[in-house]
Amino acid sequence: MHSVAILVLDGVVPFDMAAPMQVFDFTRLPDGRHPYRVRLCAERPEVAADGGFALRVERGLETLADADTVIVPGRAPGSPQPSPAVLAALREAAAAGTRIASVCVGAFVLAEAGLLDGLRATTHWAAAEEFAHAYPRVEVEPDVLYVDNGRILTSAGAAAALDMCLHMIRRDFGSAVAANAARMSVMPLEREGGQAQFIVHEHPPVPRGSDLEPLLEWIEDNLAREVTLTAMAARAGMSERTFSRRFREQTGTTPLQWLLRARVRRAQYLLESGDHTVDRIAQQAGFGSVTAFRERFRKVVGTTPDAYRRSFRGGRAAAVRVDGRSPGSDGQRQAALPVRLG
Repeated sequence: MHSVAILVLDGVVPFDMAAPMQVFDFTRLPDGRHPYRVRLCAERPEVAADGGFALRVERGLETLADADTVIVPGRAPGSPQPSPAVLAALREAAAAGTRIASVCVGAFVLAEAGLLDGLRATTHWAAAEEFAHAYPRVEVEPDVLYVDNGRILTSAGAAAALDMCLHMIRRDFGSAVAANAARMSVMPLEREGGQAQFIVHEHPPVPRGSDLEPLLEWIEDNLAREVTLTAMAARAGMSERTFSRRFREQTGTTPLQWLLRARVRRAQYLLESGDHTVDRIAQQAGFGSVTAFRERFRKVVGTTPDAYRRSFRGGRAAAVRVDGRSPGSDGQRQAALPVRLG
């Protein structure tokens, strides 16, 4: 089993702690087995949580040495700085190749340990300015849900931690397992709002029971062919104007945008599961040219098809974040306490 250690420090935000606990616990392999073992650990047996209650934690910092993944939740303002023992344990885990991730302002702890120096990172947008000022050697990205540097990950608020966890699940066990974990967590597999997402499902969502359902399924089955607005409207038995209006009402987007995103999803699946060339995948997904495919893929996913394949075919990610840029920064590290965010 893949061991996940959640490091609980004084002032821990309960939601930041519980979000990864739940999503990893919900994860199942196709045969029903649990692929993850989740454990809480702390420097001391009793931890004061934000909200006026205490947690009894059975495992100590030695748990980090045996973990495959370590997650550091955010903490309330006024919390004491992490002790030298905590920082040393995190550094030792990182040096051993352990994957380490933070939730919300938990990024302050990773930065204090020096694990984010020279890397891109994110935290809650309201704490981003403070974070950037305190740790100038970290390139702060306040407008993304999470950043993946390969072995070091950071997420924005606690809800974004779910996106990050699904991303890790997909890298560990594939898209089908991640999609099921998302359904169990009642999470969308893709968020709107301009944030590039790596977590997707095999097929685009279809509004079940709608009068457009047969048409949408036909489009999915014919993505490699030329599918025009005129053809879609004719198949739906409507004028183009009526069809476009009805389509937006039932799907929240235009027919052509839905088609393009469906083609990108198909390409993602093919990149993950097959060995065809990018040119061949462009044809199979229905793009007119490989150039058009690369441009659309980068716009939607935030990285290139080749980089996406390397990330999700078992290779170590080279600082792939949600918009695909690579890390790099300069400056000096300083200590700071985060604002109250979860």
